[in-house]
Amino acid sequence: MKKNSTKKAFTIIELMVVIAIIALLASLVAPKFMTKLEGAKVDTTKAQLEMFSTALDSFNLDVGRYPTDGEGLKVLWTKTKDIRGYDGPYLPKPANADAWGNPYIYKTTSDDHGYNIFSYGKDGKEGGEGKASDIYLWDN
Repeated sequence: MKKNSTKKAFTIIELMVVIAIIALLASLVAPKFMTKLEGAKVDTTKAQLEMFSTALDSFNLDVGRYPTDGEGLKVLWTKTKDIRGYDGPYLPKPANADAWGNPYIYKTTSDDHGYNIFSYGKDGKEGGEGKASDIYLWDN
């Protein structure tokens, strides 16, 4: 006597429907995720600018001045005995690039701050609007 065995399995149509639903859901979620990711990169860059500010103030307290444009930010994580009063490094490791991989810009100024640090942002170019705006430690 033979038993009728029926195997239950997904048909190709059912699999295609499931894949289509997953693709639809992903297309709805991905843009929101990317927006959050860009916002996180801006926040990370701002936090690093604040970290630089603290390290630069420590350098200033020890040395009596801020780094020159030639010394740049590198002096904050590179030990040196060439600078009188230097008691660094002031940062534990190099922080050369912003969240997009672009270099930070450090410039000495003659205003009350004595320096400015900024990132050219997502596009890596000076200027820009919206998501491509430059990110400054202080408002310009």
